[in-house]
Amino acid sequence: MRLRTLLGDHPGTAALKNGSIKSDLVAFDFVDYSPTNKGFKPMVREGAFDVSEMAIVTYLMAKSFGKPMVLLPNVVVARFQHEYALYNAKFGTLIPCDLNNRRVGIRSFTTTTGAWLRGILANDYRVDLSSIHWVTFEEAHVAEFRDTTARAPAGKQIIDMLLEGELDAVLGEKVEHPGLKPLFPDAASEENVWFARHGVLPINHMAVVRRSLSEKNPEIVREVHRLLVESAKTSPAAPRFSTDEMHRSLELIIQYTAQQGLIPRAFDVDELFDDVTRIS
Repeated sequence: MRLRTLLGDHPGTAALKNGSIKSDLVAFDFVDYSPTNKGFKPMVREGAFDVSEMAIVTYLMAKSFGKPMVLLPNVVVARFQHEYALYNAKFGTLIPCDLNNRRVGIRSFTTTTGAWLRGILANDYRVDLSSIHWVTFEEAHVAEFRDTTARAPAGKQIIDMLLEGELDAVLGEKVEHPGLKPLFPDAASEENVWFARHGVLPINHMAVVRRSLSEKNPEIVREVHRLLVESAKTSPAAPRFSTDEMHRSLELIIQYTAQQGLIPRAFDVDELFDDVTRIS
């Protein structure tokens, strides 16, 4: 069976994409989106692929609206988030607790990095997210979501607005510029403290399949999962999660996503999978 597939170029996907990992059951027709997240919208809105990389918050939101996708227990991208928050030091020093009542830019309010960072700010630094004036630049991948944030003026770029003083801080960005400073001054140290408290490596992207594929061809879905596992094993840089570690990370991002009103309720982790893909 040939599967139309969206997978970015990551350490854990390289062997599958270059053909080093093969299967007698399936072949992959890889589609090219740059960056890969540009393909999430057609997957959510049109079911454009049989197999797709997917931001975990996009998947949670898609599930809340009944989109016909099923999560696979394969982590594609995972990272700590603290270094993806910046402010402009030209206008004074900022630390996380200073964000209340400020203007904060983010590419889309529904990005996974944004959801992780807002969860960290609210739960670990007592930031009142409702006091912040959020400025966004893109719509959500899930069309049904009602975005109440302020949209940046047409043609404006997020980093330019930060440099010009039109934003006080931005989330989800990591750029080298002499005037821009990290909101968390020692991100590595903050990440270590946060990990010691929560025992979680934040998941950004996982893999999903069309629900109909899982219902009609479960052996194909199991083979896709196996191939992704085998591909990840070939790279020491690929994310590695035990079942318990994956469960903890998913549980926390579900909590954050529900707190922020991106989904109407907190799912149980088991609900994200079906009988073919469920982790045990």
